Formats: sequence, C-alpha cells, structure tokens
Amino acid sequence: MSSKPEPKDVHQLNGTGPSASPCSSDGPGREPLAGTSEFLGPDGAGAEVVIESRANAKGVREEDALLENGSQSNESDDVSTDRGPAPPSPLKETSFSIGLQVLFPFLLAGFGTVAAGMVLDIVQHWEVFQKVTEVFILVPALLGLKGNLEMTLASRLSTAANIGHMDTPKELWRMITGNMALIQVQATVVGFLASIAAVVFGWIPDGHFSIPHAFLLCASSVATAFIASLVLGMIMIGVIIGSRKIGINPDNVATPIAASLGDLITLALLSGISWGLYLELNHWRYIYPLVCAFFVALLPVWVVLARRSPATREVLYSGWEPVIIAMAISSVGGLILDKTVSDPNFAGMAVFTPVINGVGGNLVAVQASRISTFLHMNGMPGENSEQAPRRCPSPCTTFFSPDVNSRSARVLFLLVVPGHLVFLYTISCMQGGHTTLTLIFIIFYMTAALLQVLILLYIADWMVHWMWGRGLDPDNFSIPYLTALGDLLGTGLLALSFHVLWLIGDRDTDVGD
Repeated sequence: MSSKPEPKDVHQLNGTGPSASPCSSDGPGREPLAGTSEFLGPDGAGAEVVIESRANAKGVREEDALLENGSQSNESDDVSTDRGPAPPSPLKETSFSIGLQVLFPFLLAGFGTVAAGMVLDIVQHWEVFQKVTEVFILVPALLGLKGNLEMTLASRLSTAANIGHMDTPKELWRMITGNMALIQVQATVVGFLASIAAVVFGWIPDGHFSIPHAFLLCASSVATAFIASLVLGMIMIGVIIGSRKIGINPDNVATPIAASLGDLITLALLSGISWGLYLELNHWRYIYPLVCAFFVALLPVWVVLARRSPATREVLYSGWEPVIIAMAISSVGGLILDKTVSDPNFAGMAVFTPVINGVGGNLVAVQASRISTFLHMNGMPGENSEQAPRRCPSPCTTFFSPDVNSRSARVLFLLVVPGHLVFLYTISCMQGGHTTLTLIFIIFYMTAALLQVLILLYIADWMVHWMWGRGLDPDNFSIPYLTALGDLLGTGLLALSFHVLWLIGDRDTDVGD
C-alpha cells in the first residue's frame, strides 16, 4: 500500500499534474467516480495519500475544513460506503428532468427581470436619474452584484449540500453564519468600489465632478448592496434547505431564484435610497458620509464572523479578485446604458436591458454551478487531472457530447427563445419600453440573446474546468466573471441591435414622458 502513493506524490510535487495536462477534447467521464473510493478505504489507510496529494493545492485551509466537515457528516466508519452513492446522482438526470427542474425557476427569474425592467423604465424619468446620471452606471454593477455574491453563495451552498456538508445542525449553522458574514463584507466593499467606478466613468466623458453627487452615489451604492445581500442571502439559504428536503437538486433552482428577486429588490432599493438621499441634498448633506461610515463600521464584525468558519475563511482572503474585476466589467456595461438610455433612437433599452442580462446570467450560472458540483463530487480543485483536461474544448464537445454537462447546456440553450418570447409578450402587454414589437425587432433581439447565451455557455465550460485544473474553486471564482460578461455582452449586443434597427428605419417608438 505504501508503494502506490509515491509516484503520485512525486508527480504532484514536481509537475503539478492538473495544471500541466495538455488540451484534450475528452469530457469528464464516469470512470473517475469509481476511483474516488480507492483513496479513502474503510480502514483509513488511504487518508495519508489524500493529504499528501493535496499538499500543492491552493486552498489548503479550505480543504482541511471540507475534510473536517466530511468526517463529521459520516456516522459510520466505512467512508467508501457512505460517499459511494452520492457522485452518480447528477448522472441519472435526463434532459427532461433537467428541463423540468430548471423551467419554473427560470420563468420565475425571467419575470423578476421583467419587473426590474419595468421599474427601470419608470424610474429613469425621476429627477435623481436625470440630474445624477451616474446612477445609471450603478445599475448593471449592483444588479450584477447578485451574480458576484448571491449566485456565488447559492452555488457554494448547493455544492456543500450535495456533497453532505450541511447534513448536521452544527455544520448547517456554521455554513449559514460564515457565508452570510462573508457576503456582507463583500457587498460593502464592492458597493463602495462600484460608486467610485461610477464617479470615474461619469467624470471621464464630461470632465465634470461633483463632491455631493459622489457622496450620494457612495451612500446609495453601499446601502443598496448591504441590504439587498442581507435579504437575498436569507432567501437563498431557505431555498437550498427546502430543495434538499423535497429532493430537488439545488443547483437547478437556487441561482435562478436568487436572480428572480435579486434584480427587482436591488433596483427598487437603489431607486428608493438614491431618491430619498437626493431629497436631502440641499438640507442634510452630512447624512451621506454618516451612512457610508455606519456600514464601514460594521465591517470588523462581519470579518470576525466570516473568519470563524473554515469554509469561508479562505474565500475571505482570496475571493476578492473575481468580484472586483466582475464589478468593473459590469460598470462598462453601465456606461453603455448611461449613454444610450437617454437617446430617442435607443428607446426601450431601459426595459429590455435587465431582461437580456438577467436571462443570460441565470442560465450560465446554473451551468457553472452544475459543472462545479460534478467536479467536487470526484475530488478537490487541482487534485484530479482527469476531471479537468480541457483547456480549449471545441463547441461540439461543449454542446453535443453525451455527458450530463453537455446535456444540460443543450437544455439551457433551448430555453432561450421560448423564454424570451414569453418575457417580450409580457412587456408588450404591460406597455413597457415605449416601443412597438415588430417582427424584425424580435428577430434581432432573439439573435442577440442566442448569441449571448451561446458564448456564455461555451466560456463556462472552458472556465470552470480551467479553474479547477489550477486548484481554484469554481464556485467562488467562475460565476462572478460569467455573469459580468453576461451583463457586458447583453448590453452591448442589445445596443448594437437597436443601432442597426435605427439605421434600417425599423424603430417605431413612442417615447413617453
């Protein structure tokens, strides 16, 4: 037994096996599922092999926490017997079962984005949006915050639930407190940085800078991010616990439900808070720095709580890069929205932007969460090179291979057209967007939506496996990038479609007051 681990250990220490593996078109198969039990025998002899092979993994502390949680959740001494039935569960899902579980949350999320679009269509005429136009730059950044935080939280908790790390009350409470504190830290910091990005992006084109407006943006952004993350985080925890109790895969429902209320709640909070603070612009200006100082003063409390949980301690230290970069990417989409929403040639952008961005982000978040769960069931990030060999998968491998992840990609892509048709019909019935839905407009809109989701699903397939091979947990790193790219692609493609329609003279608009 002692002679077997030596070649693997030398390979891991010298070559960092997973990251050095060449590109291959073979997707993750079923063979590694049986191999996981070889490393953890019932007599505990394989424990040294696992610990030694993980010596070079990036998140050593997080892995130790997961091992600790895993040992607590197993009530018997036979580890292979307890954990054996868990990995095959996603492989039993058919295209019909995946579509059936995803359909209702997808429609619910879509109607949430429609409601957010209708709200934005109304509030764009408010005085605060007219006088402080940088608020439009905050819209995609803060709406995308659900992708950076709430969807990441949902994916992280879904994976933990699927691999048995939320089975006991102690483990459940530890995961809840740690993750809730973590997203409050991230929401406060990212909300503050989003306001800075909005001020900078608003100042660069016009060369005008207003200190009261800057404090208004900062207070509105931080308060909105904090409150929205608190409310949505509690909803996510309830959804995931309820999904496990009724036998539904949380990966299929958690992220869409996070988005269904996320857009509406975040946009309503941003509009209400910014409007309320704007009313005090000429009377109680000192309230702006007081609001900012209050939420910043709470940061040490959340940091202490997040550090107590081993599962979130590593994310607290290393999980900032994706959410900050994703916020910057979404802010670029916000700059596009800011420059197009007031142009009569782009009438309707305000109501359609949250819809196309939200649908694309919801679908790719489901796919990324599913792939991450599949990989977690067979090891730890960076541990098994056979699970993440593809650095450059072909589109045919991503969408037409027989494995379960390719099957789910096909199902999610096929939901785009019928879903958007339902949402466009709903917007038309509610007379939103001040625009007539002609046949050519629907064709251009659907083309943009299909292209957005196609690109996102392909990037997700590459990105999740690439991060896994480098020892990074995709639950913490992939979804922020993917949803931010969805915001940028959706806003950009939609603006391009409106511009082309204006050039060919097909825009029949009726701009309201």
